[in-house]
Amino acid sequence: MKTTISYRKVWDIAFPIMIGSVAQNVINVTDTAFLGRLGDIALGGGAIGGLFYLAIIMLGWGVGVGAQIMVARRFGEGENKQIGAIIEHTQYFLLLLAILLIIVFQLFGRTILNKVVESQNVFNASYEFLRYRIWGLFFAFTYFSYRAFYVGIGKTKVITYTTLTMVIVNVFFGYSLIFGHFGFPKMGVSGAGLASVIAEFSGAAAFVVYTFFNEKVKDFHVFKFVKYDAKLMLRLMKVSLPLMLQNFFSFSIWFVFFLIIEKMGELELAVSNIIRSIYVVLLIPIMGFATAANTLVSFVIGQGRSTEVLSLTWRIALVAAGFSAVLSVLCSLFPSAIIQVYTNELQVIEMALPIMHIITIASVMLAIAFVLFNGVSGTGKTNISLILEIGILVVYILATFVFAIPLKQTLTVVWTVEILYGVLLSIISFIYLRSNHWVGKVI
Repeated sequence: MKTTISYRKVWDIAFPIMIGSVAQNVINVTDTAFLGRLGDIALGGGAIGGLFYLAIIMLGWGVGVGAQIMVARRFGEGENKQIGAIIEHTQYFLLLLAILLIIVFQLFGRTILNKVVESQNVFNASYEFLRYRIWGLFFAFTYFSYRAFYVGIGKTKVITYTTLTMVIVNVFFGYSLIFGHFGFPKMGVSGAGLASVIAEFSGAAAFVVYTFFNEKVKDFHVFKFVKYDAKLMLRLMKVSLPLMLQNFFSFSIWFVFFLIIEKMGELELAVSNIIRSIYVVLLIPIMGFATAANTLVSFVIGQGRSTEVLSLTWRIALVAAGFSAVLSVLCSLFPSAIIQVYTNELQVIEMALPIMHIITIASVMLAIAFVLFNGVSGTGKTNISLILEIGILVVYILATFVFAIPLKQTLTVVWTVEILYGVLLSIISFIYLRSNHWVGKVI
């Protein structure tokens, strides 16, 4: 059945998330550009440290996405008063998770990094970054819980304001703390980690203040601080735990990808960090539309319109692919100029240029793949999405290892695994959505 969700509705939800993603990725771009001025070691250390942190933080992100799916379902059912309790239980769990993860890092983080990073210089830079960065978990997880609320009810404009706040704060403190400007100490890689923590605090604080004074969200019973409900927490965990593991595995695999690259050499690692930063920018429209797909699929199921799910996800996927294609064309027209934002080293630029064409193709493939895959998650069958993701990631990392180590292929060839990943994820997600095995799932 053709969906009744209009392109305008999709756009109204996706666009603020895209703007928010632009802002969040400006943080990544500025950190990479700043660290690139300190040399290959700082750039590589920031890359490894940043991916290590992302792998950890994705556990909280998974809980946030699970909460978002439940909020959208309750919103579709018209059960608005239950939504505040979902968000507060999400915050209870995320607070405990942040404390646990910080304790684990303090006890074992240095040892883990030392065992997996080959270069001692890169290890030192990575740890210096992370020993500050890890404290951002408290604020990032708070941010995720409020993001889940606003995305779940389709009121996403506030994400633009909060992420803009984060960008301004991060750029100022990153520039000040990395290089020692405006009377601040010159901290180098450590300064990048601390600046990001301050930025995450500002984003979380902006969400709290906006929500507290926003009369329009009173009907959702936010800030009621309801009594702990074990049954509600169990339902939240049933949806969220597969997403926690899925996101953790996904970003852990990217961390492993960079560890494999690190074994190819410090130059290859520095080039890949620049490529990663550009690649993430290309994924901006994808993140916005994929999140919209997740929310809208859960919403229409909550309204009893399950027959619209496949046509809805295809509509969103095609729009996302179109946006991604526009960005990819622009990237292909000016690859050298874009790379020079990060570095002026000719050897790095020459190695990065052919990979730029790889990631432009991959980004269009992933536009379709991520929307379809988030459609699977939006049905509530998060255990299935976890299984699908693990299977494809195994193929992805095995291909990376074989190309890089036994076959000793060039860095350009190694990066082609991104295209393989997009193709496989698209095919498998479409087959599952078409099968209708998700129909009748209650969350």
